[in-house]
This record gives sequence, structure tokens and C-alpha cells, in this order.
Amino acid sequence: MTPPKGRGGRRAGDRQQRRRGSGEQQRDRRVGTTRRSQPTRPKQEPARPVVDVHDPEGVRLQKLLAAAGVGSRRVCEDLIAQGRVEVDGQVVTELGVRIRSTQVVHVDGERVQLDESRVYLAFNKPLNVVTSMSDDLGRVDIGDYLGQRKDRLFHVGRLDADTEGLLLLTNDGDLAHRLQHPRYGVLKTYLAEVPGPIPRDLGRRLREGVELEDGPAAVDSFKVVDSRPGKALVEVVLHEGRTHIVRRMLEAAGHPVISLVRTEVGPIRLADTKPGKWRALSGAEVAALYKAAGL
Repeated sequence: MTPPKGRGGRRAGDRQQRRRGSGEQQRDRRVGTTRRSQPTRPKQEPARPVVDVHDPEGVRLQKLLAAAGVGSRRVCEDLIAQGRVEVDGQVVTELGVRIRSTQVVHVDGERVQLDESRVYLAFNKPLNVVTSMSDDLGRVDIGDYLGQRKDRLFHVGRLDADTEGLLLLTNDGDLAHRLQHPRYGVLKTYLAEVPGPIPRDLGRRLREGVELEDGPAAVDSFKVVDSRPGKALVEVVLHEGRTHIVRRMLEAAGHPVISLVRTEVGPIRLADTKPGKWRALSGAEVAALYKAAGL
């Protein structure tokens, strides 16, 4: 049937069309869509898996944190309650949780070593001392300075007999591996006495890389610390671990090493530790080492 003609008929037809359109829009809304665009649902982050870190046979978390030097028992309880402590990647907020000292714990994102059997030492290796816990040829080695401790420790990397300075000693195999492997980029800092004067472009050449018999090698940074007639003291920073790397690079650049001292490994400094002496690393230093190694 056609609508009646005339003014009233036209208005009646318009009203029917509007009602039809309105009804279609209402149906569209009920099914969650409009004719203009499809709705987009907000993306949900994948749920983080919940790991049960509680060990009924373990020790209360706050007690272990306090024993590790994080703070008093009350301070450690507050850290837990504030959600600032992670165990095996899981945030822990309950004060009754017990764990083993071998589990991985972070406070404010920094690793805390709870295992009291772990040992971390900074040793100042003297000249003419072999980097070994026991030398088959009877030469003086670092084990001679450690007494009974030498049976429990191994050295992180090596220093030549004619190189002195900082050597880290530990029984933490995972950390030692990362500190030594160039892939993890842990920097080592050396002070080298070389013949002078030092040309202005030496730093640039070493940063760009010099060719050695086993391939190119480059420093991460270089600077002149002191200069005297005929000699200069330079600082070399690199993450390379090849044998005699500092000596070979400087010699290839025309400045053979007269004397060489390693002063830093990552965040650990030799400081005022005297040759032949060692000191235990603090909890903060161990945490800094873990951070540098990406653990």
C-alpha cells in the first residue's frame, strides 16, 4: 500500500522511515555494534603465572633478608608488605612465607644473595704471582695467600704473572661465568704505564680497533691519566677477555706496556686493598655485581 499523497502523507512516510532507522540502530546497539564501526576490545596483558614459592621447611623470608644485611627484621617486613620483594620472579607480600636460601630473591629489582655458603672476595694480586690455586711448578700462586679458603674458591678470569691488581674470587659459578664472558659486557679497567708521548689520535685508533693475530680488538674507552717525559699513564677500559689483550693492543698501537694494574672489575674497585691482601665484598657490592652480570 502506498502512503496517502499530500503534505500529511509525506510526513507520515518520513516518520515511518525514521522509526525504521531508529529501530535498526537500537538492534545494532543491543548486539554491541554500530553501522559506522565495529567495537574494539582493549587488549588484556597476559596473566603473570603465579608461582608458589613457599617452602614449609624453609626459613621466614624477613629473617633471611635481615641476615643478608638488607635491614632490620622490621624493615624487611615492611619491604615485603609493600610488595618490593620478589622470590623466583614472584612478588611476595605475605609475612609468613618461608623459603630456602638458594632461591633467587630481589629487593627493589636488585639481587640479594641469601646463601651464606657463597663467598665473594676482592684480592689484590701482587707481581710475579701465578693466577692459580695450586701451581704444579712450585711457583708462588694466589692459593698461597688464601690458606684453607683456596679449596672452596676459584678465580674469575686471570691476570698474568707480570700484571698486578684486582682479582675476584668466589664459589658462585653462575656469576663467575657471566663476569668472564664478553657477551655480558662486564667492563674491566686497567692502568698501564707506556712509553710517551701519547699521540692525540691513539684513543680513537684503539676505540675503532686494532688488528691482532687472532682478530681485531677494540677498547670501550681510553684516556691519558698522567704524562711525564718519556712515559705516560693511561687508563684502558674493555670487556674483552683474550689472553694478554691489553698488552697486545697497546703494543700493536706502538706503545708497549711497561707495567700494568687492573683497578676495577665491573662495579668493584681495588680501592686501598694492599698487594697480597683480600677483603670480603659487601652485600651492596655483590648486588651490584649481579646487576652488572644481568642476574
